[in-house]
Amino acid sequence: MSDVAAAFRELYGYEPEGVWAAPGRVNLIGEYTDFNEGLVMPLALPHTAVAAVSRRTDGVLRIHSADIEGPVVELRTDELEPLSGAGWAAYPAGVVWALRQAGHEVTGADIHLTSTVPTGAGLSSSAALEVVTALALRDIFQLPLSVEELASIAQRAENDFVGVPCGIMDQTASACCTEGHVLHLDARDLSRRQIPFDLPAHGLRLLVVDTRVKHALGDGAYAERRAGCEQGARELGVRTLREVPFARLRSVLGRLSSPTVRDYVRHVVSDNERVERVAALLSAGDVRGVGPVLTEGHASLRDDLRVSCAELDLVVSTAVSSGALGARMTGGGFGGSAIVLVEEAAVGLVTKALVTAFEDVGLTRPRVFDAVPSEGARRVG
Repeated sequence: MSDVAAAFRELYGYEPEGVWAAPGRVNLIGEYTDFNEGLVMPLALPHTAVAAVSRRTDGVLRIHSADIEGPVVELRTDELEPLSGAGWAAYPAGVVWALRQAGHEVTGADIHLTSTVPTGAGLSSSAALEVVTALALRDIFQLPLSVEELASIAQRAENDFVGVPCGIMDQTASACCTEGHVLHLDARDLSRRQIPFDLPAHGLRLLVVDTRVKHALGDGAYAERRAGCEQGARELGVRTLREVPFARLRSVLGRLSSPTVRDYVRHVVSDNERVERVAALLSAGDVRGVGPVLTEGHASLRDDLRVSCAELDLVVSTAVSSGALGARMTGGGFGGSAIVLVEEAAVGLVTKALVTAFEDVGLTRPRVFDAVPSEGARRVG
């Protein structure tokens, strides 16, 4: 983290007030459920966005990234406007805007950022940028905000300033996850509990497989599915799909007018049930039992929600056929990453099978790494 502080000093000519870090996340189970006030189960990754930050009192906001070519982006805090097309800088700038909209006196800042969270891989690199900025500004301006409130501020930045209608999962995972656990989050009341997830104790590994592809079809697809879920809720006379019990799923599907909406509702309600099933399995110590639930969840994302793609399907089918306990796409889909639950002894075999499968069809070699349940946002310097 000293490198980030040194880069800040070289860039701005003085020492930062501190250095903060916030992780990316991978979602074990519960996809496209959070904006339906449903259940999710993410874990924080060891990969983080890191920010060296100092306050300003002149209304100037200066933002720089070590990872993106270009000069310092300079903005005025009182001129920040939603959907203004500020590129990558919209994520941290949106946090400043959201804090000010909430009545907090943020009078400017100098920010230098770097990140090891892979971009475009469905691992919430944007949420990590938002949360690390929110945490740093909270600390240096001594704002009376809990970590839950920081997550909400970060979500508002992405929803209203950047213009991405995401749910609360990504920001909450980055802000609130703890090392060695998955986070069971109820997006309806934001209640959460940490469930132990000690894979080495069970001789298991959870792999992230970054396909290194992102299809343009994903542009706008999230919003379309959100709208379809909201239509389903209206037709069923409920506020959100969270209010539809899994036991009644079969009977309510016949009341929906559109086959597409019917499929979306089926996925959301059944994925809420899968989160509860995984939570019960982990609580009972049956970590291996989680594998088939992951694969079942992928089939729902592929067939009902239709957010998978050929590369993600190839990861899942290859992993399972080569001995993995289970696998599924994770994140928004149309590319990005999948997760694979595998016996420690089979990691080499499964990884080799995945690489070979991609090479055989002329795809770029996937990036494979361990999902190690890690600590959430914190000050590091």
